Amino acid sequence: MNIVDRRLNPRGKALENRQRFLRRAKNVVQQAVKQSLQSRNIRDVMDGGEVSIPLDGMEEPGLRRGSGGVRDHVLPGNKTFVEGDVLPRPRSGAGGRPEKAGEGDGEDAFRFVLTREEFLNVFLDDLELPDLAKRRLAETEHENPTRAGYSVSGSPANIAINRTTRLALMRRMALRRPNPETIASLEAEIADCNDDALRLALEAKAKALAARVKRIPYIDPVDVRYRRFENEPKPVAQAVMFCLMDVSGSMSEHMKDLAKRFYMLLYIFLSQRYKHVELVFIRHTDRAEEVDEDTFFHSPATGGTLVSSALEAMKTIVAKRYRPEDWNIYAAQASDGDNSYSDEAATARLLTESILPVSQYFAYLEVGDADREFSSRSALWRLYERLRSDGAPLQIRKVGHRSEIFPVFRELFQRRQGRERVAT
Repeated sequence: MNIVDRRLNPRGKALENRQRFLRRAKNVVQQAVKQSLQSRNIRDVMDGGEVSIPLDGMEEPGLRRGSGGVRDHVLPGNKTFVEGDVLPRPRSGAGGRPEKAGEGDGEDAFRFVLTREEFLNVFLDDLELPDLAKRRLAETEHENPTRAGYSVSGSPANIAINRTTRLALMRRMALRRPNPETIASLEAEIADCNDDALRLALEAKAKALAARVKRIPYIDPVDVRYRRFENEPKPVAQAVMFCLMDVSGSMSEHMKDLAKRFYMLLYIFLSQRYKHVELVFIRHTDRAEEVDEDTFFHSPATGGTLVSSALEAMKTIVAKRYRPEDWNIYAAQASDGDNSYSDEAATARLLTESILPVSQYFAYLEVGDADREFSSRSALWRLYERLRSDGAPLQIRKVGHRSEIFPVFRELFQRRQGRERVAT
């Protein structure tokens, strides 16, 4: 028997195969996304786009027969060949790698397009806020359906079979519905009866029992019960992220661009992965101010540098709006490392006494010029390095070029192994 598969792809099959491929080649696709991000603008991250993976990442696992015996293969998707056909040998280099260097056309990568949702899911898959703890719960939009007894109406999918059967049995017993065994024994007695008068009486009794069975159904609508569900609030952790950015005169346009790119990534990450994380934008020169998102990213500013002003503003906002007993507090600071010499003591005091004790995590990003290496450690860098060595929940990184933003961001917010994930 020859089998040729001439079926058309059913509706929706391509989407299912696409998702199956993404799950199978997850690690390879993640590496391809990371590489493609280095050549993208920050705003293009939200748009998806084309990525390429090596051909060896296309290998699909399968089952193989052991050696020996006669083996026949039926391959899915075959619309041309039958058993016994001879397949033509491909020309050198056609459809694959060239046999010799410099000869033929080869293909080293498989290219495909990711949608916006697929791209963000792959990019944000292994990122999370560190040490997000469950604290006192605020009002939440999350609701979780829970069992709440039974009802006499509902969806057919929610029929409670056991409860319905039990009620039907109780009703039949209360109304004395005849059992099938009783009717069967009566019919057998009628068949063995030789007395005409007794047979007529038995037949009348059997007829009455049959009529009673019809009047009392096995399952009645009054017996049917449905499982009932009610929505209850689902526990979620509430968190706030403080974005502290230096916009003083020592920050060049290149440095500000790096800082804004980092914060845009942070904004995308939080808005896509968490629905209950509030963002507070604080920018500072020699004085700090809380601003909205548009002002934070686009409004120009210049002046001297007092890092303590931003920390003081964060301290004030935490005291007014975000009690540490109720909120998970995070902070991400971007600066070139410069600070007034007279402000170093105030900065250290605020960090050690007010900011770090109430923070779940504090990330510091030091930005520099692209045409020179970081030759020396800045005052802020030395301070944060000392605090981290003392066990503070603090991470510090340096960037000088746009291509370094993505790997540094992933290092700062990559999921830590061995930590329990909680509801977000």
